[in-house]
Amino acid sequence: MTETTAQPRAERVTHSLVRDVELPGGQGTLALVTLDNGLDHTKPSTLGPEGLAELTAALQTLQRRAAAGEIVAVGVTGKPYFLAAGADLLGVSAVTSREQALELGRAGHAAYELLHTMGVPTFAFVNGLALGGGLEVALNCDYRTVASDAAALGLPETGLGLVPGWGGAYLVPRLVGIEKAVDVILTRPAANKPFKPAEALEIGLVDELFEAADFLERSIDWAARVLAGEVTPARRELDPPQVWDAVVQATRERLDAVINASRPAPYRALDLLAGARDASREEAFAAEDEALADLIMTDEMRSSVYAFGLTSSGKKPKGAPDKSLAKPVTRVGIVGAGLMAAQIALLVSQRLGVPVVMRDLDTERVEKGLGYVRSTVEKLVGRGRMKPEVGDRIVASISGTTEIGEFASCDVVVEAVTEVMGLKKKVFAELEDIVSSDTVLATNTSALSVTEMASDLRHPERVVGIHFFNPVAQMPLVEVVNAERTSDEALATAFAITKKLRKTAVLVADRPGFVVNRLLVLVMGKVVEAVENGTSVEVADTALSPLGFPMPTFELFDLVGPAVGLHVLTSLREDLGERFPRSPGLEKLVADGTRVVADAPGRGLPKPVDPAIQTVFGEALPAGSEGRAGTPVLDAAGVLDSVLTALTVEIGHMLDEQVVADPSQIDLCMILGAGWGFHTGGITPYLDRTGYSEQVLGRRLLPDGVANVPGGSA
Repeated sequence: MTETTAQPRAERVTHSLVRDVELPGGQGTLALVTLDNGLDHTKPSTLGPEGLAELTAALQTLQRRAAAGEIVAVGVTGKPYFLAAGADLLGVSAVTSREQALELGRAGHAAYELLHTMGVPTFAFVNGLALGGGLEVALNCDYRTVASDAAALGLPETGLGLVPGWGGAYLVPRLVGIEKAVDVILTRPAANKPFKPAEALEIGLVDELFEAADFLERSIDWAARVLAGEVTPARRELDPPQVWDAVVQATRERLDAVINASRPAPYRALDLLAGARDASREEAFAAEDEALADLIMTDEMRSSVYAFGLTSSGKKPKGAPDKSLAKPVTRVGIVGAGLMAAQIALLVSQRLGVPVVMRDLDTERVEKGLGYVRSTVEKLVGRGRMKPEVGDRIVASISGTTEIGEFASCDVVVEAVTEVMGLKKKVFAELEDIVSSDTVLATNTSALSVTEMASDLRHPERVVGIHFFNPVAQMPLVEVVNAERTSDEALATAFAITKKLRKTAVLVADRPGFVVNRLLVLVMGKVVEAVENGTSVEVADTALSPLGFPMPTFELFDLVGPAVGLHVLTSLREDLGERFPRSPGLEKLVADGTRVVADAPGRGLPKPVDPAIQTVFGEALPAGSEGRAGTPVLDAAGVLDSVLTALTVEIGHMLDEQVVADPSQIDLCMILGAGWGFHTGGITPYLDRTGYSEQVLGRRLLPDGVANVPGGSA
């Protein structure tokens, strides 16, 4: 159980340590407050009720000293690597009433408002990571500097079912303008992309950037220059009302198109931004308190915190063998040189820093794979995302061959050939006669049986599944597949590799489709089944919008590749039976190579299904009428119900089959591998909240209160 799903625990109090610093140039005394929870760098400072109370008391004392003329300024910084990582989410998720939630917002505002009303200038010296309430500490100060190595700055609250509730929604648009405020508060959190220090400086979130080596010294010197009038940080005028309103309206339309009211937090944040221009500071902060209180008492917020805990704890995979059993990896072989193989080769070279050899049947295919590596590296270097010398090393370390004997010195060989069992078995049989007795053989299969793949080998225990998702560089999940005879050494090696690749690994049993493909292909299959029966493609395509998937169903088909989706659907049907429907229409689309989606109506907007493909499935029929399969034609609600019912049934089977350790691992897979809405907490909390778990399985999948407001859901 992750920390965020555990029982309430004592707050890790972040203390406010105060010391006086004499400013250069005889400017006087600056009182420096250091936020520090007393723990090492693996335990970021967070702000809970006790920590806020201590900060309030410290700042009140400094306010009295300022009034007495004892200090001329106040600075706030953090322990090494952190200003603060925001509010204590564990404490927030333990709140049991709206009154408590309201008080939490007010307590933060009360503490931070002292930075605004100190009576002397206040400075934030952002020496490290500053997220959420941590960044809002800085925003409430008069001036801000940032260290060049600060890990991240941002307001991720809307991605966690909350809003920036300690001043952010009011202060950010005043500092950077309404358009960039939307980026800070809505767009970046949705993409899980906080700001780097230079980016924060560029848009105006901070006033100055200094190198890390002497950051505090230079920041204090800069503060003295500000006090002396030698430096005057720029401040922008408020955007005109018409600009403000236009940005808010355009953002609201985009929210409607992308998330379609599937979660409340982004809309509440936008409401706060809309009212921030003309509201007084007091009115705006009161509105933040009310929004925060409402959202803390939602299942979406509790589910988001549960999901955050899962993804944070994914670095310690459940069921992984002792890491000491892992085999050292000094050279890696990749069987195949297609797109997937080339992506894996590039990532392995980049993160493991070892030589990689790709092998394919002919020189043309090998050269195409190497060309992909070179062109990708050139793009990364050209965009400044990779240093030229690193790019040169990667290109030099990846070689290609048509000779299978080149794998003889590899410690690990990953097969990434076409999803055909006979071909994969042949590859492993050839490899076994070439590689050393302890070489680990890994398969990147997305759905086939790893046990069967290894069944004819002399040493089947060396075979393990390492299922990457496409695109390899971006997708954070890897399913590590434990076949019937996979050894602990092979498993440990797979987990060690995925950790070095900076992926989240989930241990899965060798069952058809593992987790993600088994459920995701079922979703697509049930949607297409409804279309086969008479539901219009447009209705079916958008029926799942309440789930908050990153894209509609047919766009997902287009991304996966209709041929790949059909292949996996057919494979799962053969292995698991009629629960995975057959689709003649999809078979025809694949056979004809028909494109299934139209162009997106705007940048960043979903691609709608191409209505022209309706003819492939047959004429759309009225909802409720008898369909072609002899069952009623489904409307959007019916399609959603059909999908959720099928998912619940399938998850019941998967848990009975012990595909994963517990339901939370299914959630982790679906969040990271399928883009299942973070705000839902994953698939099992959603099925619990909507009542499907109890209706279909007769039981909840997670205990009440783990990912929902206790007693508030089914």
